[in-house]
Amino acid sequence: MPLSGIRVVDLTRILSGPFCSMLLGDLGADVIKIESPGGDPVRQQGHKVNGLSWYFAVFNRNKKSVELNLRNPEGVAVLERLLADADILTENFRPGVLDKMGLTEARLREINPDLIVVSVNGYGSTGPYVDRPAFDFIAQAMSGFMATNGTPATGPLRTAPPITDLVAGLYAALGAVAALRGRDAGCGAQRVESSMMMSMLSMMAYLSSNALATRRDPVPTGNDHPIASPYGLFRAADGDIAVAPSTEIIVRRFLGELGLDHLLSDPRFETNEMRLRHREVLNHLINEALASDTQDNWIARLNQAGVPSGRVQSMTEALADPQVAAQQMVLQVPHEGRGTVAMTGFPIKLSETPLQVRHPTPELGADSKAVLRTAGLSEAEIDRLIETGVLGTGEDAPS
Repeated sequence: MPLSGIRVVDLTRILSGPFCSMLLGDLGADVIKIESPGGDPVRQQGHKVNGLSWYFAVFNRNKKSVELNLRNPEGVAVLERLLADADILTENFRPGVLDKMGLTEARLREINPDLIVVSVNGYGSTGPYVDRPAFDFIAQAMSGFMATNGTPATGPLRTAPPITDLVAGLYAALGAVAALRGRDAGCGAQRVESSMMMSMLSMMAYLSSNALATRRDPVPTGNDHPIASPYGLFRAADGDIAVAPSTEIIVRRFLGELGLDHLLSDPRFETNEMRLRHREVLNHLINEALASDTQDNWIARLNQAGVPSGRVQSMTEALADPQVAAQQMVLQVPHEGRGTVAMTGFPIKLSETPLQVRHPTPELGADSKAVLRTAGLSEAEIDRLIETGVLGTGEDAPS
C-alpha cells in the first residue's frame, strides 16, 4: 500500500477530519483514532444495524480506536507518547484548542520534530471568523455555494450531502500526502490546513471566475447550466433525461439526433450566447421532440451519437447500477458481532496496490491496550490508566 509504514494519530470527530483520516487509512496508513469517553458522536447517528451506525462505519474503516480522556493531564501525556512515533497528527478542533491542551507548535516540535500536523477547520486559522463555530450548512451558505443553487423562485438551496465537510477532508488528505513527500525530499515537517468555507469556495469554478471578471453574482438556474444551452434535464415520453452538450460539436450532434439541427440556422439559436437568451423556447422545442420516444431509447441513441446523457437515478438505483458494481463501489465488509456492513468503496483506483478494507470499523476503545503497549506502556501503567478513567476499553460504551 502506498502509505504503509505511515502512522497517523487522529484526534478528529464527526466528518471532515474522519473523512481525511479514512482516506489516509485506505491508502495504507496505520490510523489510531483517539476518541473521548463515549466515543465520536457519529457512533450514535444515522441508521443502525445490529447496534452499529453504518454512517460511522463507512468513515472510520481502516482505523484503530483508543478511548482516551484528553481533559485529564495524564491523557495528554499518553497522547504525547503516541505522537513521539507518529508521522501525522490530524485534528479538526477550532483553532487554538491544541494550544490550550498544551500541544503548542513548539511543544509538538519537542515531542517529534518530524511530525506533520493536519488541521481541518471551518474558516481557517487567521481572519475575523477564527473563533466562530462551523458547520456544513453554514459553510455552504457563506462560501457562495448555496446562493448559486436553486432558482430565483426557490431561493438559495443547500445540497443534500455535507459537501463542505467532504471537500475540506479531501483537501486535507491531499495536503498530508504532499507534506509527506516534501518531508522525504528534505523540506522538513510542516503544518497542513484546510477549511470548509475556503475549500468550498475553491470549487466554484466558472461561477467564481465569472463573478471576479464581471463583479456580478451568478443567477441561480436550477438544472439549467449557467453558461451553456441546451444543457440540463429534458422530458422524454416516460421521464426525465439529463443531457450535457458541453461544446458546439456536441450541441450539433444532440439537435441532429432529435431532427432539430435546422435550429442552428435560426438567429435565436446560432450561438451559445443567443441560445442562453432564448433558452426557454429552445428547451420547449427539445422537449417536444423527446416526447416521441422513451428515456431508455433516447439515452441509448444519444450516447451512441457521443452526447452525454443519462437517467436521474434514486440513491438506491445508483447503488445498484451495473456500472457501480463493475467498479466495486459497494463493498460488503464483515464486522465481528455486527454482521456484514454494506458501504461505498474506493473511487481511487491504483493498478499495482489497490485499496482495500484492511480493518473494519473498530469498536470504541477496542485497540486501547494494544496501541499503548506498542507505545511502550507497561501493563501496570495501562491498568492504572483504566482504573483512573483516563483510558477506556469501550466496555461500558452504549451500543
